[in-house]
Amino acid sequence: MAAAESFRIVVGVDGSDSSLKALDWALDEARLRAGQVHIVTAWHYPVIGDAAGRAEDREAFGEYARRAHADALQHAAGAGCEVTGEVSEGHPADVLLRAAAGAGLLVVGSRGHGGFAGMLLGSVSSHAVRHASCPVLVVRSGADPVQG
Repeated sequence: MAAAESFRIVVGVDGSDSSLKALDWALDEARLRAGQVHIVTAWHYPVIGDAAGRAEDREAFGEYARRAHADALQHAAGAGCEVTGEVSEGHPADVLLRAAAGAGLLVVGSRGHGGFAGMLLGSVSSHAVRHASCPVLVVRSGADPVQG
């Protein structure tokens, strides 16, 4: 009989406080389930109109994502569970949904970088709740998680 595959939790991290709270929640849950956490950091260079932007500006977005991801991996070191990760270019919602295919759970923060202050859910978390192929947990700052 084959060994059971461990419970895989995918968590989106962009360096925001909300995403770091989501990471902490995912690490705690993975320890409880003897599972693994896959940290995903996505970045997207916004194109406005016909302007493709300067290469150095585009690279700055990627560098910020790589730093945020490295910080998240360092934060997760010694968490007591297996931790893997990836940095991918693309719209964060699309990148997270692809990474969460086959996962047991997708965990995201309610508000990342960008967007409009005061929204209950950001556009990425809202999209994930509506379209993910696995259960989604949205960790809100200062509140209990919202499950979708």
